[in-house]
Amino acid sequence: MRCYQAVILSLPLTIGRCVVTPTPVALPPITASPMPAIYAPPPPPKPAIHEVIASWYGRRFAGRPTTSGERFDPHRLTAASITVPLGSVVKVDNPKNGRSVRVRINDCGPFAPGRGLDLSRRAAQKIGITHQSGARENYHS
Repeated sequence: MRCYQAVILSLPLTIGRCVVTPTPVALPPITASPMPAIYAPPPPPKPAIHEVIASWYGRRFAGRPTTSGERFDPHRLTAASITVPLGSVVKVDNPKNGRSVRVRINDCGPFAPGRGLDLSRRAAQKIGITHQSGARENYHS
């Protein structure tokens, strides 16, 4: 009997690309990252509260031009201040009776010593100070 040695070569048959699968590597577990916080603007600052003595001016100034250029009308809710910028809206509280009013600053003043705010007649009536020449008031700017 004759022995024949046969060499059988085995070549991998691939179709397309040859894909080599690496040995599995332990990957860290996938964790859900928190969603970024939605931007929220910071809360507005608390309004400054100033305590001043307020007075009011009435009919004799009616029709005169104010610092803002408009004519003074004692029936509108306006006020004059030296420290608060023109066009600002401030809330004026009367601590004696708890009444308040919002007024727009349209003039410079008052020029009486010790006064911090001059209200129009209507604004003064709303907080109840028309029966006196001046009253201690709080205003929020």
